Order: sequence, then C-alpha cells, then structure tokens
Amino acid sequence: MSAIQKVMVFGAGISGKGAAAELAKQGKTVFLYDDSPKTLEPDLEAALAANGGGFACGNLEAVLNQAQQVVLSPAVPLNLPALQKAQAAGVEVIAEVELAWRNYPGHMIAITGTNGKTTTTTLVGEMLKTLPVKTAVGGNIGFALSKEVAGLDKNSWVAAEVSSYQMEGIRDFCPDVAAVLNLTPDHMERHKTMDEYGRCKRNVFINQTARQVTVLNYDDPEVRTWGKYSKGTLCYFSRTAVLPEGVYMKDGSFFIKWKNTAAEICHKSELQIFGAHNEENVLAAIACGFFAGVTPEDMRQALLDFKGVEHRIEYVATINGVPYYNDSKATNTDSVIKALEAFSGGHIILLAGGHDKMTPLEPMMRLVSEKADLLILLGEARERFYEAAVAAHVPGIIVVDTFREAVETAYAKARAPQVVLLSPACSSFDMFHDMGERGRYFKKLVRDLEKETHS
Repeated sequence: MSAIQKVMVFGAGISGKGAAAELAKQGKTVFLYDDSPKTLEPDLEAALAANGGGFACGNLEAVLNQAQQVVLSPAVPLNLPALQKAQAAGVEVIAEVELAWRNYPGHMIAITGTNGKTTTTTLVGEMLKTLPVKTAVGGNIGFALSKEVAGLDKNSWVAAEVSSYQMEGIRDFCPDVAAVLNLTPDHMERHKTMDEYGRCKRNVFINQTARQVTVLNYDDPEVRTWGKYSKGTLCYFSRTAVLPEGVYMKDGSFFIKWKNTAAEICHKSELQIFGAHNEENVLAAIACGFFAGVTPEDMRQALLDFKGVEHRIEYVATINGVPYYNDSKATNTDSVIKALEAFSGGHIILLAGGHDKMTPLEPMMRLVSEKADLLILLGEARERFYEAAVAAHVPGIIVVDTFREAVETAYAKARAPQVVLLSPACSSFDMFHDMGERGRYFKKLVRDLEKETHS
C-alpha cells in the first residue's frame, strides 16, 4: 500500500471528506470527486492542494485515469461501469471503512443489521468508555471511520456501525468482534435481491478466524444460519430462548453465560429504553462489550444510564395528554413494525411516507390496521402506501401534501390515550437532506404546537 501515492476519494459527504483529510495527512495526492459541485471547508481544501490534489467534479474517467487507488463513500455502488473498468486496469477500489481498517492498529467491534445498528453501536461505545484505553465510535453512525481511528493506538477499542453499502468494498476488513443484528428487506433499489443484500452483510465477518468473535441473533431465522459462513468463534444472543452459552433473557433479565463467566446484568424494567427491538439491541451490546473486556458491573451501569439515540422512538413532548415520538430513523417497513410493537397499548396515530424504497408493505400494513387508529400519509410514497393501507383495512387514512400538514392533522385529531408517532418506513430524500433533518423538523413543529397550547 505504501507505493500508492495518487488516490481518488469518490463522494464528498461525511465519509469521503474524512477519508480525504486522513489521506492528505499521510502525504498522498488526493482527488476528492463528486458528481455535483461542492464547497469544501478551507482547511480540507488547503490540505488537498498542498499535495497537488483538490476537488474534482463532472469528468469521472479523467480523474480515475490519474488514480492508483479509489476510496468509495457508502453512497457510491461498486458496480458502476467506470469503477469496474478501473479495476480491470489494475486500480484498487475499496470502501472507506477498509481504508480506516488498514490505517488502524487497535481493536474494533463492527455492528451491522437492517435495524438497530445505531442504538447498539452507541450503547457499545458507552460501554467501551469504561475501559482504561482510548475509545471511539464511527462509521455509518455519522462519523467517518477514517477520521475517528486516526491517532489511536494498538490498545484502543472502536465501535463501528457498518452498512451493507460499506461492506460492498471491503478486502481485508476483519474486526475483533462482528455482530449481525437482523436481516429484513431493505435497499433493494441498490442490492436488487435479498441474497446479495445478505452477502454484503456477511462481509462483516467473512475474514475472521477463530481468534475473532462473530455475534449472531439466534431469534432471526436467517441470521441464525449464518454461523456456517463464519470461521470466527460464534456467540449467539436471544430474547426468546435460554441459551446454554451466549447472551439471553430470562424472566425479563439479561444474562451472559460464557466459559467461566455467568452473570445477570440487569432487568429490562431498569432501562430507559423500551420495546422488544431494544431488548435485542441490549443483548447484542452485552455480547460486544463482554468480548472487549467490559465488566458485567460496568455494562450494567452503561445500560441504566443509556437514554437511547436521537430519532429512534425518541420522546418529544406531551400535548393535551398525547405523547409525541420521533422515529425518523425508521426508514424501512421492518423498523416501523418494531416501533409499532413497542407501543403495547396501540391507539397510535402514525405519520408515514417519504421517498419510497419499494419494499413490500403488506406485513407492516397488517400491523398498522391492528395498532393504529389513524394513518397519515405524505411524500412520494403516499399513493402506493394508501393502496396498501386500504387493502389491509386500516381504520382511518388521511393523505396530506406537506410535512407540516401531517403534524397539524395529527395534533387536530389526537386525543388521550392516543400516541402520535412519526415512523415513515421511507427515506427522507423527497423532502429533506437526510432523516436527521426530517426528525429535527418534526420536533420543532411539535414543540411549536406545545408552546401554542400552553400560551
């Protein structure tokens, strides 16, 4: 790798900028490429220029022809014809997380799955902080992994959230602990089939040996079978079965049993997060923390202190006795199902829709018809969602034109003991830059209504 001097970083988002900055620090000539014009931060622009690089836009093949290596941001698919042509010509094409892995001398926990990645990774990051070493959190969680691992030593531990997009372009990536939380249909517009989607997810542990650990969800019928693909030491977790070895729930408490360790960590009633999906996230986090050397006592305290992550069933406010929850992070149908199941009492007013991922809607709408009093639909997906909701006999459906109208309609209709839940089952790109912007806007609208009500 030391012979590589000219690198193209494809995609000027968070990951791409982070990778470009770290490569420039190493003295590489870096061309940061994007399909559309971008304004770089002055420090990054200067760092790239100092080594003869800079920002490039519009002429992809011309930039590729100068590069010895291409580093891909997650949004860039590996199967672009121009990239395949470059690979055939001997140019190495890798994911940004692969670059981070190669530059990092320490220990890593990599967490993937369709849902729950951010919550689990954040929770593992909190557990790692109890260790007497440097720690960090990065990856798909919103921080470039290349940047987060910079300057860490061989004793460090990093919790990395990794997506199927990021796993497309790995070569040697081999975390000490790899966890797969679940697998349900998502990102079909990119991966085309569930087989390909699953293959990308399995790349998180594909290079492991018996010296590393593969953590798998025993309750997920597909993921449970993936032990056959791993050469790592297998550890399962389950909320429904008491495992002879692994991490499991019994009578509402979380337990770990492994070799000479047997410990009860805490009871679910002690947590500040709720729902079956979060119980699975906690089980996975316990497994990851344990293999990083976190004590049961420190895991317990980290769990009791954890308030959840922004945009994932995040409590916003209560207005006229009706609580409002922001679940903007629910960008697929399975995530919405988990959110609906978390509210055992039902009586939900659900706000859904956005940029349609074209995943099957029937399982979600069946549950919506059981749990929701009213479904408010918006965004590009609203017509297809409306047809599926009618077919599932959802009791009340309202289609609106704007996000503000959706929130104001929910406010006008909601009465205790109902709950208002934003859980879109869609990405946000038809209306917003990302799901975070969508969630923050929802919270602003709710808090504005709260102020009006109190005034």
